[in-house]
Amino acid sequence: MADTSHPFYDMHAHGFVRVATATPAHRTADVAYNVAGIMAEARRAQEQNVDLVVYPELCVSSYAIDDLHLQNAMLDASEAAIGEIAEASAQLSPVLVIGAPLRRNAKIYNCAVVIAGGEVLGVIPKSYLPNYREFYEKRWFAHGRNCQDLWIGVNGEEVPFGTDLIFSASNLPGFTFGVEICEDFWAPNPPGTLAALAGALILCNLSASPVTIGRADDRHLHCRSSSARSICAYVYSASGHGESTTDLSWDGQGVVYEMGGLLAESTRFDLHPELCVVDIDTDRIAGERMRNQTFADAAEAHDRPEDTFRRVVFEHAHQRGDVGLIRPVARFPFVPSNEKTLEEDCYEAFNIQVDALMRRIQATRAKSLVIGISGGLDSTHALIVAAKACDRLGLPRTTIRGYTMPGFATSDETKGNAWKLMEAFGITAEEIDIRPAATRMLEDMGHPYADGEPHYDVTFENVQAGLRTDYLFRLAGQHHGFVIGTGDLSELALGWCTYGVGDHMSHYGVNAGVPKTLIRYLIRWTAQTNQFSDECGKVLMAVYDTVISPELVPAGEDGAIQDTEAHVGPYELNDFFLHHTIRFGQRPGKIAFLAWHAWKDASAGQWPAGFPEERKNQYDLAEIAGWLEMFVKRFFGFSQFKRSALPNGPKVSSQGALSPRGDWRAPSDAVADVWLADLHKSLPQGTLPAQKG
Repeated sequence: MADTSHPFYDMHAHGFVRVATATPAHRTADVAYNVAGIMAEARRAQEQNVDLVVYPELCVSSYAIDDLHLQNAMLDASEAAIGEIAEASAQLSPVLVIGAPLRRNAKIYNCAVVIAGGEVLGVIPKSYLPNYREFYEKRWFAHGRNCQDLWIGVNGEEVPFGTDLIFSASNLPGFTFGVEICEDFWAPNPPGTLAALAGALILCNLSASPVTIGRADDRHLHCRSSSARSICAYVYSASGHGESTTDLSWDGQGVVYEMGGLLAESTRFDLHPELCVVDIDTDRIAGERMRNQTFADAAEAHDRPEDTFRRVVFEHAHQRGDVGLIRPVARFPFVPSNEKTLEEDCYEAFNIQVDALMRRIQATRAKSLVIGISGGLDSTHALIVAAKACDRLGLPRTTIRGYTMPGFATSDETKGNAWKLMEAFGITAEEIDIRPAATRMLEDMGHPYADGEPHYDVTFENVQAGLRTDYLFRLAGQHHGFVIGTGDLSELALGWCTYGVGDHMSHYGVNAGVPKTLIRYLIRWTAQTNQFSDECGKVLMAVYDTVISPELVPAGEDGAIQDTEAHVGPYELNDFFLHHTIRFGQRPGKIAFLAWHAWKDASAGQWPAGFPEERKNQYDLAEIAGWLEMFVKRFFGFSQFKRSALPNGPKVSSQGALSPRGDWRAPSDAVADVWLADLHKSLPQGTLPAQKG
């Protein structure tokens, strides 16, 4: 039984903050009732270990009460309610961000009040007051655009007041947030943007926002845009049932976005109180800001708001230990789970490759395209890309010269698939048996295999791989063409390619930006969308089910063929590790935490559309840690010299590529010690094989 008190299991240790949008029980202008509703959701948030709760705009008083905002009785009750909520918060861990009208110097402000640990931490006034169509806010409120470096009295206590506030937990790195209110993010220059430039990783929006047809999509657009442009998480909470419907209606929409991606959304038009809870990855956000120099430049261009914003620091009373992870973690980050998105991604990936190859054909004026066809996934996909490029350029498919080159371990299945593919696609097809040449080379080298010994070492494998590439390059010269590389992104990450004279080398690597997990889907998509004939589609689906193997070592006595994944690890895990390593620079310990949540239970979470039931795997933490250790050793300590000498090839996924001219630049002689040390120190004792016993 795992010791879940270990820091590894605590999401906070990995930079996560649990947030919630709240739609509390509400009644128009009934402050006492509204306070009860606010506190009920705060207590529910406590039970769910929420760190930050964002409530709707003016939820204490109600938003749609018109001139009642000008009544002193209402203003007195609202201010007193803040004191009541603050006092009750001393027994709760979540930080509460509530909406209320407050007075200062004979002006009324539409405010967001931040409460935690029994006190009011600060008050932020609304900057932009809508006064068009159904809105009349300037009738009651003063705008807060010029309110900086001010204080406000709340129940006799002076607290920070202004649009220059951000709030930061002293004991939880990454828990730093700013606040804007409703109309603020509809403005061309939202005040939340400055808060983000000042260092806020989370932006909160308290909104009333009456609902009309299309308003929900509009909110999504603005939340997504704000979170993407400001590289932050955006927590939006709109008023729901209980607001006045004299002239308007309300839907209680709550959404949470992170860097342009939707994490969670509440149920709209729900009559019951609702919390929409999700975990935000502040570590990921901070890392993205470090990589994006435009963000830093924008902060400098706006006079470094981090120097002028006031940072209100508080100690956060969060729950430690294993509180789970409430967040969608994609098992296949390169393969969307949503069927429509997967369709779009496959369309784009395929056409990126095809268009890139077309340009290379035009630039070189090639008379032929030379491909080694093994009958496996990678060479099959390279073939279909080449075939589509020829079709679009009006070139005969015979321009493609496919060569199947059986070696000492080539199976009848893959060789048969290779011939079926070449015949179905109507390319120029030939077979070259490399065994005689390989035997001669092994004899010349004095290799034990030449004397009849079953000595299947790396040299034995690379002689075959090298000969295939050598033939392809000479054939390209003979036929005035170029060699199309078949190696993929996953193999490059692991260094699982024969350097220089093997599958590492080509004239143009069409698959170099495509991970193994996506290639399988691209082949299926090509067949299912009828990109080619029915006969081609049948052969493609046969390849889709092929075991991944280099077929360089003969099958054992039990008939088992060489299995790549048994040696370097499941590609579904390696692609997961790769995504979080190159796209977000995550620490290995955190990658293990994410992988464990994604893969520990095959019955939980989403799988890509159409994923075969028999391939739905799950892995325990020890398995994940073992393969992650292997990945770290190969990626950081072994394989870079191969990536530093890559042929040209197109970047396909926004998740990243490994070309030294593109996304990834690294020294070839680095060591993996830093990453291995992080992995070992992060994991519970006994998880890694080296730690056991």
